[in-house]
Amino acid sequence: MRFEFPWALLLLAALPVWFWWVRRRGETAPLKFSSVRNARACALSWKARFRDLPLILRLAAVALLTVGLARPQLGREEVRDVREGIAIQMVVDRSGSMGQELEYHGRQLTRLDVVKELFREFVQGNGKDLQGRPNDLIGLVTFARYADTVCPLTLSHGALDPFMANIQLVTRKNEDGTAIGDGLALAAARLETAEERLKKSHSVAWAASSGGAPAADDASSPGRDQDYQIKSKIIILLTDGQNNAGKRSPEEAARLAREWGVKVYAIGIGGRESFMTIQTPLGSFKVPGGPGVDEATLRAIARETGGAYWPAESADQLRAVYQEIDRLEKTEIQALRYTDYAEKFTPFVLAALLLLCGELWLSSTLFRRIP
Repeated sequence: MRFEFPWALLLLAALPVWFWWVRRRGETAPLKFSSVRNARACALSWKARFRDLPLILRLAAVALLTVGLARPQLGREEVRDVREGIAIQMVVDRSGSMGQELEYHGRQLTRLDVVKELFREFVQGNGKDLQGRPNDLIGLVTFARYADTVCPLTLSHGALDPFMANIQLVTRKNEDGTAIGDGLALAAARLETAEERLKKSHSVAWAASSGGAPAADDASSPGRDQDYQIKSKIIILLTDGQNNAGKRSPEEAARLAREWGVKVYAIGIGGRESFMTIQTPLGSFKVPGGPGVDEATLRAIARETGGAYWPAESADQLRAVYQEIDRLEKTEIQALRYTDYAEKFTPFVLAALLLLCGELWLSSTLFRRIP
């Protein structure tokens, strides 16, 4: 409880003086008698005993009006978190070459499976060297010969797991290829419209709070948090090959990303030379698996957009790259505190009016004085 005009309460100090002055003035009798000795010997009636009740009611009413004049207010402090995050599009190569083996925690997995496992650690954290990205909008794009949006930008990171589980290597030869440019351009376009989708989702949420249609609550609604702000936009591009398909070249896609303010972090999986393991009656042998990572192109993409390029020939190196991205791209939560005050003078004023009405009624009936 607080008072908007606390100085008005100083008037309460004058009420005892007023009470004393009214009582003193009332001691002067309109009619004078030679002696009141016999009258004093008589027992006092209840009216005489409560003769000051109207005056007390009036003083109480004035006290309540004084409190109302000071404007009592009841405040409720609220804390609102304003989340400032980064819009991240993961662009993952799922061409046939990503089926080559890579060691992960003592197991031999495909490159694609290792990328999926470490992507999950990057987003959700592993409790050790990766803390997760809980405040970031994250989407997922894959590419082989064609680029596809697997998961739109979302804050509901739990929705990413089933989408990641459904990512598989291409099985049809006519779908195999490495369209780095198309995958990069598609991800950049998704990031370009992220703020527009965020504002649209804010409008839907506001309409729902105002009694309109309910806001959507699915993985494609990145703006469900009305206080979310996009700090920056980045693409994490993971590939093990060279661009050999698609309508756009990597250089064209990089220029689009730069124009839209999107930074690209490129990661080359497997190194410059590519090998694959084959099983024969004589044992396991490693044979060349085709051209490896086009480092020159990936470096050019990163340089064009203000990002960076890292080679990752092992799972540990890929985890180290994610740690570096964590260090470069920080997110914050700002807490805004504000107090909402409600006026509480009405009960005091109404109580004062009731007391005044009671005082007037008593003074005109039971405690009426003549003259």
